[in-house]
Amino acid sequence: MARWAGGADKLRARGQVRPADLDRARDRRAPERCCRPPGAAGARPHLCGNCHLQAGTKKFGIPLFGLFGKFPHYNARLGAEITIEERLNACMTRSMNGRPLPAGAPEMQALVAYIKFLSTGVAPGQLLPGMGTGNMPELDRAADSARGAASYASTCVACHGPDGAGIRRSLPTTDLGYMMPPLWGNDSFNDGAGMARLITAANFLHFNMPHGVDYLNPQLSPEQAWDIAAYFLSQPRPHKAGLDKDFPDLLEKPVDAPYGPYADGFSEQQHKYGPFAPIRAAIAKLKAEKAGGPTPPPR
Repeated sequence: MARWAGGADKLRARGQVRPADLDRARDRRAPERCCRPPGAAGARPHLCGNCHLQAGTKKFGIPLFGLFGKFPHYNARLGAEITIEERLNACMTRSMNGRPLPAGAPEMQALVAYIKFLSTGVAPGQLLPGMGTGNMPELDRAADSARGAASYASTCVACHGPDGAGIRRSLPTTDLGYMMPPLWGNDSFNDGAGMARLITAANFLHFNMPHGVDYLNPQLSPEQAWDIAAYFLSQPRPHKAGLDKDFPDLLEKPVDAPYGPYADGFSEQQHKYGPFAPIRAAIAKLKAEKAGGPTPPPR
């Protein structure tokens, strides 16, 4: 996990967190080890900081602060309550395209310790600003991967490459992970990851990319972000088996889930690229019918 500046050492000096927890949490190799079976060729040595920017502290950069007190909680994808360890393992097997960690593994303990540290002073249930990836206006059309390809070539290639392969920390192997993560191909996140969903990816781009941008001064327009996300999500990536078992209540499935089955009658193509307003309206109608209430008016 990427190192953070100052704050951890100050809390450590005041005795507010255990030194052993911080030492483990600051070990940037923990996520690399847990996603790479020892001696395995072609494994995926990603770092958490590839998606959780500024060591999980950046607003709308998928921050990790304040999350510790939210667990255990109900998870619609699983259809059951999950622990924080189970949520982290969802990252391991989806975003990292790796293998799950035992709950008692040192790497898992380190990751939990870090999230607990970042949640210091946050009351359970307290809502903090800047969570997730943001919420920019949606398009009233499908996101256009052809337009996105042109914007990708002018904006993203320098860091992620023309083939989406990213920039490795070392060659010829990827043992030290990536300075800039791959966006598609064998080393990318798989099709069951949160970043494989258009709404998540497009908002992440708008509020964080090119690298160094923040939500106060975005450089990509909403249209550019939607189309670039459509472009790189249209490229090949690893497939996660068993996705048809996700979201046992299909009415809880996100509108941009890029894989079926669906309850609303819309195509996989529209779920992947939008527009999403008609899908939301259909789901709202189905939920109202299931509850026996009046059908909500169209938005």
